[in-house]
Amino acid sequence: MMASLFAGVSGLKNHQVKLNVIGNNIANINTIGFKGSRVNFQEALVQTQRGASRPSNSQGGTNPIQMGLGMQVASIDNLFQQGGVETTGQITDLAIQGEGFFILGDNYDNKFYTRAGAFGFDANANLVDPGTGLFVQGKMADVTGDIPALATTGRITLPFGQQDPAQSTTEVHLANNLDASATDSEALLSDSGTSGIISVEGIAADGVGGTHKIQITGAQPTKSNIESSFGGAGLNVLDRLGADLGVTDFTDITFSIDNGDRTETIQVDADTTVQEFMNKINSILGMEAELFDSGGGVMEMRLSRTKAGDGSDLNFEVNPTVAGDIWDTIFGVAAPAPMQVNNGVASTLQVFDEFTPNHGQGVAAGPVSTYLDLKYDEQSGLATEIIGLGGGGVTVKSGIDGLTPAGAGDELIITTEDTTHTSSIDIYDSLGERHTLSIEFNKSIVDQRWEWTVQTLGDEIITAGQNGYVEFGPQGELLGFGYYGGVEQLAIDPNNGSDNIFINFDPGTIFSYDGLTGFSGGGQHTASIVYQDGYGLGMLEKIAIDQEGNISGIFSNGITRRLAQISLAEFFNDAGLTKAGKSMYQVSANSGNAVEGTAGTTVAGTVFSGALESSAVDIAQEFTSMIVTQRGFQANARVITTSDQMLDELVNIKR
Repeated sequence: MMASLFAGVSGLKNHQVKLNVIGNNIANINTIGFKGSRVNFQEALVQTQRGASRPSNSQGGTNPIQMGLGMQVASIDNLFQQGGVETTGQITDLAIQGEGFFILGDNYDNKFYTRAGAFGFDANANLVDPGTGLFVQGKMADVTGDIPALATTGRITLPFGQQDPAQSTTEVHLANNLDASATDSEALLSDSGTSGIISVEGIAADGVGGTHKIQITGAQPTKSNIESSFGGAGLNVLDRLGADLGVTDFTDITFSIDNGDRTETIQVDADTTVQEFMNKINSILGMEAELFDSGGGVMEMRLSRTKAGDGSDLNFEVNPTVAGDIWDTIFGVAAPAPMQVNNGVASTLQVFDEFTPNHGQGVAAGPVSTYLDLKYDEQSGLATEIIGLGGGGVTVKSGIDGLTPAGAGDELIITTEDTTHTSSIDIYDSLGERHTLSIEFNKSIVDQRWEWTVQTLGDEIITAGQNGYVEFGPQGELLGFGYYGGVEQLAIDPNNGSDNIFINFDPGTIFSYDGLTGFSGGGQHTASIVYQDGYGLGMLEKIAIDQEGNISGIFSNGITRRLAQISLAEFFNDAGLTKAGKSMYQVSANSGNAVEGTAGTTVAGTVFSGALESSAVDIAQEFTSMIVTQRGFQANARVITTSDQMLDELVNIKR
């Protein structure tokens, strides 16, 4: 009878323990990083009244007769479930998603582990847990932002208010496109010489700036023509063909033009004047009649094809020619042969262009010699225009009299402007002073090549590497980038007492597209200086923390550099950790030693900045457990009261 009392008492006592654990869980429902616990029960001592017996030949075996003496607490387990991550916006609030613990320590090598990441900085810029004053543990980076391989875990101290020393520029990266089809090369007339050129307009298609020295040799084409030889006082526009000049035959006159390609007929009579006669001829397309001074004021008549050129193509024939007609009387062409005029000659003009580019060395320096083409006027047959300069796109025109020879000393000089693209960036010297560096690309006479020149805007002195070239392949890929003058880098004397600046240009990978490229793109350039590695003096202004626990400093000079890295720890048996209060844990004999590492690499957890992990307690589960615990407590209380009533009945037997 007494055993039931003690069993009931053990039930009451241990259910009270469970209720205590539930109460603690619920009390910490809003405690950041809190992990709940649970109570596991087990049967306590067992009293054996009779042991088990083996089966025999005559009867079977019997089971043991045992009676339990109550229950006890088997374990109180820590449940390391993931809590929700709540955003706070505070940079130094940290939450862990996944495995791992933050490491806290003091100056006596004591270490504690926690999931509660509400951290901050103390007066000495140490990252600490403000509730306990313990230091957050991690590794400090060196001045380059690297974590040394032999760095040990310790306190994290950030250099707020400290200066970040200046770094001189050593690398400049170039990227994006220089348009292969671009041209800004406006052509300008510099000196017409004796060429007869009066206007130059247009944009050279090749886009190359420089000077075109143009020689013109040969002669213009001539017209097929015949001149009169009337003699005496010559001709007067008012002279009549019959009465004054003595023409006696006025048969209709037929003109056969260009080997019979076209025929025209005119009529004259004795009273027709010289002027009227010329007017009739001038009314015929392609024919021209005029009076000219043959010397000493004696005027003679000239008949011409209006278009100059080879007489075999551009000619005329007059029929009939008989005694006493106009041709016999005025021009002296005897009958009976027709008057054939085919004495014109073709053009022998040649245009030789010697072009000297404004930029380039070696093969790109020129001069480049080419023959240009001519355009002939449809009406006069004279060469009046030079075509093909600069690859086309430029109109070079003469007056109505056409081109004239222009030899050495009298050349036609035409200049073309550069097709230029410029990009600039600020660079820094060893004192942290800023200098503006610009690189100007000019289109080269060599296909798919640009000549570049570097300039500065101040008193700096460029001592080497000021010029060079960049060339591209047929598919726009980078083929080469080089310096003129036998150097391999740009050297600048800042002229302010600092060290010289030595800069390497990085145009990208040869045969690739990760830097400068040379595609056609509608005349638009995007090539630019995209990066330089120098910077001036800076002060640490703020920090940022990434998912690997890296603490990066953002300085006033625009530089971002890693300052430290927060370490995490994990254990083979998290549940074996010993609670140390204040949401912290310590190593126990059954937790295993802490394995320290880095979030996301050696530790399977991720750090979130500006957030905290909330309590992992499930209030619904806790309330359910509370009901079950209450019922268990009530049932054990009923065992005690029932046992008491039975003992009371037993005592009453004596009455």
